[in-house]
This record gives sequence, structure tokens and C-alpha cells, in this order.
Amino acid sequence: MKNLFVKYGAVILSMIFWSFSFIWFKVANETFRPLTIVFIRLVIAIIILNVFISLTGSHIKIRKEDRKLFLLLALFEPFLYFLGESFGLTYVSATTGSVIISTIPVIAALGAWFLYREKLRIINYMGIIISFIGILVFIFNKDGSLSFDVRGIILLLFAVFSAVGYNLTLNRLVVSYDPVYIVNIQNMIGALLFLPLFLIFELRHLADTTITFRSLIPVAELSLFASCGAFILFAYSVRQMGISRANVFTNCIPIFTAFFSFIVLGDEMTMQNIAGMIIVIAGLFMSQINGRPKKSGESMILTGKTA
Repeated sequence: MKNLFVKYGAVILSMIFWSFSFIWFKVANETFRPLTIVFIRLVIAIIILNVFISLTGSHIKIRKEDRKLFLLLALFEPFLYFLGESFGLTYVSATTGSVIISTIPVIAALGAWFLYREKLRIINYMGIIISFIGILVFIFNKDGSLSFDVRGIILLLFAVFSAVGYNLTLNRLVVSYDPVYIVNIQNMIGALLFLPLFLIFELRHLADTTITFRSLIPVAELSLFASCGAFILFAYSVRQMGISRANVFTNCIPIFTAFFSFIVLGDEMTMQNIAGMIIVIAGLFMSQINGRPKKSGESMILTGKTA
């Protein structure tokens, strides 16, 4: 009974941390610009994960033939993914961001089918179609106009497709390397990719910004809880309950985000938005019903979860 409480508690807590990541970013963005948030977040996450790896002794040497894959992995995520998500969230609400990002497994399933010819069941294809319908219901008004800033939608969709590229690349690495080690390596490479952008575009703004302990809290929360804690907790849950059962919980992230956004940020949603979100989540559940082989499922659990 105790083990049951621990493994389900771990997976639910990881979902809450990832849900809050959208909110923490919105709060951090009141003081810092997107590139600054991402760069500081990555640096803190790298320090935390290196300490964790040192304490657990899970360091692994990267094989020479896998170095290009790690570089490509980091290019997709965190670099391109964080560019899309971070700048996208400056134009839309935290809830909207979480709903669009939650479609990553759906797009990734299509990508896996296209590249690897992975077969899905009829119910999975139905779920994919329903999820897309839900997105349309969520973002469009009755008169056909967009409910949200089109720039935010486009940038978040860019993040989604970046995460799909990440997922398909990760499919080649996840069997040979520990998930936490993979995330740490991609974060280190990602930080190097972000460094010149940060120095060129936002260092001067950071120098002119009045930084307080309170303003740093949401950035630290993003690093500690979203980029590190949530990932470690979720990896533990996957090992305890299996990939398929743990992955189902990720569909609850938009619900948690909407709830916490209402409490913390005062975000409001229309009945149409709520209906669209319900349709999206229903489609996500359908798209994941015993439709993917175990190997691909292992890579799927990491998709977009370092955000």
C-alpha cells in the first residue's frame, strides 16, 4: 500500500510541477525576457542534475557514434523547443500554451508512423483526429476568428514540431542511456547554443534590470521543480508502473494548468475553451490506448517534458 502511494504520488506530483511550469514562466516573464529565463533555468538545472548524477553514480560515457545524435537532440530540445515555447507564452495564456503543447504525443505518433511505419489502432487514429478538432474548437471563435494572438499559436506549434523532432531522435538513444543523463547532456549543449543569443540580445537588458530575490524565485522553480524534480519523479514512476500507465497522467497537465492559472494568475476561460480542452484531452487518451510499441513509448515519455 505504501509503495502504491509513493509511485502514484510521484507521478501526480510530477504532473503538477510541469503544469506550474507554464505559470512560473508567465511570472518570471514580468521581470526577465524569454532568453534570459531559459538560459538561467538551464544553468541551474545543469548544476542540480550533475549533483544528482554524481550522487547516484549514473554517469555514462557517450559512444562516438552517438555524439551527432546528442547534438541533434539538443538542437531540437531545449534549443528550438524553448525558443518556440518561451516566446509563444509571451503572447498567450499559460492554459493555452499547455493545451497546445499537450498535442506533442499526437504529432509524434504521426511522425513515427511516417518515418518508422509504426502501426496504430483505429482508436488511436480517431484520437488523433479528435485532438485536432479540440484544438480548433479551443483557439477559434464561432465567427472563425482566432481567440488568441496568432503569433503565440504559431510559436507554440513550432515548439510542438521541435519536440516531435526531439522525440524521433531520442528514439535512437533512450535504450542505451539513462533518461536523467540524456536530459543533463542535452541541457549542457542547449546552454551553449543559447549563450551567444543571450549575450547578444538580452545581456544588456538583464544588466539594466533590478533583480531581487523574489524575481528569481520563479526561474529557480522552473529549474528545480520542472526541469529536474518533475523529470526524476516521472522517470521513477515509469519504472514502477510502466510506460503506458504513467504516460496517461500527462494528459492531465492542461487541466492542472487551467486550475492553477485561475488561482494564481486569475486567468479565465470561456465555455468554448473548456469544451475544446475536454475534446483535446479525450483525443489524447484515445491516441495512447495500446497503440505504440514499448521502445517508442519509452522515448515518448521524455517528449516536451524537459520544459
